[in-house]
Amino acid sequence: MSLTAGVIAVQGDVSEHAAAIERAARAHGYEITVHEIREAGIVPDCDLLAMPGGESTTISRLIHSDGIAPEIVAHVEADKPLLATCAGLIVASSDAADDRVEELELLDVTVERNAFGRQKDSFEAPLIVDGLAEDDPYPAVFIRAPAIDAVDDSDAEVLATWDDRPVAVKQGPVVATAFHPELTPDDRIHELAFFANDDAVIGDADRAESV
Repeated sequence: MSLTAGVIAVQGDVSEHAAAIERAARAHGYEITVHEIREAGIVPDCDLLAMPGGESTTISRLIHSDGIAPEIVAHVEADKPLLATCAGLIVASSDAADDRVEELELLDVTVERNAFGRQKDSFEAPLIVDGLAEDDPYPAVFIRAPAIDAVDDSDAEVLATWDDRPVAVKQGPVVATAFHPELTPDDRIHELAFFANDDAVIGDADRAESV
C-alpha cells in the first residue's frame, strides 16, 4: 500500500518530521512519499499531514497568505489524520490567546504560549501517553513549549499531562502535542497519530487510488 504524506514546511523541523513519518510508515508496512508543503495545491493529495513547531504567529500568517490554511481544514474535515506539534498545536487550537494568531479551530482547546519557559528552559520529560505502553514512558522534548489551559469540548481527549497540565490531545483525526516528537528516535507519537487506526488510513488511500 502506498501513501502520500505532507509536512507543512513554512517553518520548523520539517526534515525531522518527514523522516519520522517515513520510519513510522515502514514499521506498519506502507510505502510512503513525503512532500514538503510551501504552497497551496499539495495538501489535497495527502493522506497524512504534519504541522511542525516554530513561531506560531509566523506559521499562521504564512499558511493563510499562501492559501494552505483552508486546505488543512478541509483535510481534517475529510477525516484524514493531522499531527500538530508545539506551535502547530497553537495554530490548530480554537483560542491561541494571541490576536496575532489566526487559529484554524481544529481543536476545542485554549492554549498558553511558552507555558514552560523560554528556550533556556527546554527539557525532556518521561510522559505516560494514552495509547502507548504505560511501562514505557515517551521521552518528550519540550522547547519553548505551550500548554493547554482549557479543553472546551468533550470531543477533545487529553492524551498526556505534565506538571498537571495537558500537553497532548486528540480530537477526531487530529493529534496535537506541546512537545517535539520529531526530535527523538522514538516514533510512537507519529505512529499513534497516523497508524493507530490503519483501516482508516487504508480507506483514504484506496479512495484516492480509485479516483
